[in-house]
Amino acid sequence: MARIVVIGGTGYAGAHIAREAVNSGHDVVVISRSEPTEPIAGATYVQADVRDAAALAGPMAGADAVVSSLSPRGDMADAVLGVLSNLIGDLTGTYTRLGVVGGAGGSLVAPGGPRLFDQDFPEEYKHEALVGIDSLAMLEQSSEGLDWFFIHPAEVFGPWAEGVRTGSYRDGGDVVVRDSDGTSTISGADFAIAVVDEIENPQHRRERFTVGY
Repeated sequence: MARIVVIGGTGYAGAHIAREAVNSGHDVVVISRSEPTEPIAGATYVQADVRDAAALAGPMAGADAVVSSLSPRGDMADAVLGVLSNLIGDLTGTYTRLGVVGGAGGSLVAPGGPRLFDQDFPEEYKHEALVGIDSLAMLEQSSEGLDWFFIHPAEVFGPWAEGVRTGSYRDGGDVVVRDSDGTSTISGADFAIAVVDEIENPQHRRERFTVGY
């Protein structure tokens, strides 16, 4: 059993990750500024301002993995990179693994590139995509003393396309995963399985990967 801390664990991706981790028998702590509308039985909830590094130190102490699933929206639009910088500083040199949920925009469309973001990318999602791209760059530039992974969901991912839990997914390395008709999608539940699998059985130390069907 691992102690897993999920930052932003009342959001879409974070709640799915917390639920999957609890169901897999792990000790799960969810940190968020808001109370959960549908708390997950077995998870411990801590209300804290994630922008305050000191407020996160106690809940993160002794964690085997910390997963950041923050979305750069609303009053967090310009704060996510600062939170990640604090996490990198706090976890470097420890045994705690840092996982970061990114967006699909930084995924490559083919081996060697280009990125989805460099194609005809929707204007309304560009800010979020850039935060994800910059987050990956920060991790890649971090000290070797930080064990991290960065995970890109498929293009179609979110509460508007919930999907079902199939118990399976495909790992595309750094290339976006598409099915035989070119569709790139994954449910929240199966995305969470990929995150928990990576924590339980690391395959991507200090690197990113994509998941989809």
